[in-house]
Amino acid sequence: MEFTIKSRKREEIIDITNEVSEAVSKLCDENKKRICNKDIGACLVYVPHATCAIIVNENYDSAVCRDILQYLKKQIPEGIWEHDKIDSNADSHIKSTLLGPGQIVPIDAGKLQLGRWQGIALAEFDGPRKRRIIVKIL
Repeated sequence: MEFTIKSRKREEIIDITNEVSEAVSKLCDENKKRICNKDIGACLVYVPHATCAIIVNENYDSAVCRDILQYLKKQIPEGIWEHDKIDSNADSHIKSTLLGPGQIVPIDAGKLQLGRWQGIALAEFDGPRKRRIIVKIL
């Protein structure tokens, strides 16, 4: 199952917890007949793009997202990389590589097993763009 998210800025972190939760619920309902085990163990959240990532982190205080973006911007500045001679998004590729394109989240009784303050987010580094998010149950 998949859904799309439209980013609005070059760099931003977008909470997608609700969309992933809805996808997991639908997938669990659709697959109940094919699954021997009562509870599905986990879901994979994956983004098939080279300049964004999927993260799990706090989604209560938006300052955390701003801090993450600020840290990455300081450590990986724009415009100094070899790939920038071809396309001006080399920093985006590096940032997404460090964070990774996917996360595995445990599921119990069809519900995401995130911590109290945790959420799932798309980390955009080369927006604004329309991004596909793929959700699979494992």
